[in-house]
Amino acid sequence: QVQLVESGGGLVQAGGSLRLSCAASKLTFSIYHMGWFRQTPGKERSFVAAISRSGGTITYADDVKGRFTISRDNAKNTVYLEMNSLKPEDTAVYYCAAKLGAIGSNYATINYWGQGTQVTVSS
Repeated sequence: QVQLVESGGGLVQAGGSLRLSCAASKLTFSIYHMGWFRQTPGKERSFVAAISRSGGTITYADDVKGRFTISRDNAKNTVYLEMNSLKPEDTAVYYCAAKLGAIGSNYATINYWGQGTQVTVSS
């Protein structure tokens, strides 16, 4: 079955950086829009960033613009999230998402999810 496997999470101090990766298998990666969401306990999953099939269209949540960068490598079936200038409020479980259509803030329409990777930013 389709698998999205995230990696790269961890503990980092405020102001630091992390790079998340999401490797897809059993998926025709190049026809899926890819994205990242995050979730903290007791809150709904929220949109972080999305990238179109070819990488030509990229969108970000307002609170990560200028700090996070999403990219993809269709030859490696992998999507990345480069996170810089991390803040304690970025602490969350980060989920990779795949969707046949464009990804927006509505997480209910996502076709496939990864298992999540924890990112903790200490102050």
